[in-house]
Amino acid sequence: MFVQKIDPANLTAYLTALHSDKGGIHIMAKKGEQFFFKIYRLKTQAALILKQDCLSLGAEFATPKEAILFKEPYQDGILIANQKHLELLIKKCQTQPFGLKELAQTLKSYLKTPSQPLQLMGIINANEDSFYDKSRFLGENALWRIEEMIKEGAHIIDIGAASTRPGSDWVSEEEELKRIRPIAKAIQESRLFERVKFSIDTYNPSVAELCLDCGFSLINDITALKNPRMVSLAKERQCEVVIMHMQGESPRLMQQNPHYENVIEAVDRFFVERIETLHESGVSQITLDVGIGFGKSVEHNLKLIRHLSHFKRFGLPLLVGASRKSLIHALSPSMTEERLPGTLILHAEAYKAGASLIRCHDVKEHAQAFKILQALESTEA
Repeated sequence: MFVQKIDPANLTAYLTALHSDKGGIHIMAKKGEQFFFKIYRLKTQAALILKQDCLSLGAEFATPKEAILFKEPYQDGILIANQKHLELLIKKCQTQPFGLKELAQTLKSYLKTPSQPLQLMGIINANEDSFYDKSRFLGENALWRIEEMIKEGAHIIDIGAASTRPGSDWVSEEEELKRIRPIAKAIQESRLFERVKFSIDTYNPSVAELCLDCGFSLINDITALKNPRMVSLAKERQCEVVIMHMQGESPRLMQQNPHYENVIEAVDRFFVERIETLHESGVSQITLDVGIGFGKSVEHNLKLIRHLSHFKRFGLPLLVGASRKSLIHALSPSMTEERLPGTLILHAEAYKAGASLIRCHDVKEHAQAFKILQALESTEA
């Protein structure tokens, strides 16, 4: 006899290889997927009801040992349940008072998280002040690098003419247009947009409009389309948009003592507000970017990557861009050109947690790394 421990993520593959009944596979797979939630500030009455409901189903809800004494009006707790438990628990909560109906709606959002295909977004900086000098390409050099990135496996190429590194100032629309226009026109004339998708990394509507006119199809805006003109443009062109979370009003100020009571909750609230606003404005093709390095400490950045799966509840593509950032230097002192290994580790972890769009400087190396990672994931039971 031999006993092999298996990864719960591969349970369906193992059951299929075992030639189990198809209906049974569906039922058993639900029991194999485990959910772990920390629930904050739940009314004590609700916490005790939830605990009893969990026990009746075979799930668990851990609370402080003195919760039963009602010394505090609110309690934090940790919910442990498989998918089958969660489905039944949601039904029970939908009939209960004390905020449990609202909890049911939140938990329900985690049951439908469609998987997104992995895409690599290559970075080109059409300026002289980006933090990584090897990502700076102007004129014909930019076209050469675009061709190279296409061959290396880029699905999207993100071009920006204004640095957003920590401490940088806003660039005027006139200066940004001056920098981006020659590259955008060359992309249009060579029809490179027929071979790969182009994204414009900008917060200026006139820059975005120029690039959309030249064949770009995605707006990557670090201010999350807070400019009404940008919202109107995205609606008019029905283009894809990336909205990013950033603490502070500008890159110049964002890293001045970033503070959050709970960074996951803060970013979640931000996305809820922006998604609702954009949907009401007629913008629906949205990708979410948690904003690694934009108004976050090292600890904040690590938490966001580690708990990225939380944001899958929105059912939208998730972008992560940690490429060669100072986060890596803070953990392992290194020059910018020495940070590829750290970049690959962070991006691999982000992918495993749910990121489907990886923004990177080193497309070739990322394409190889993810090919290996995906081969490991698809290895048969």
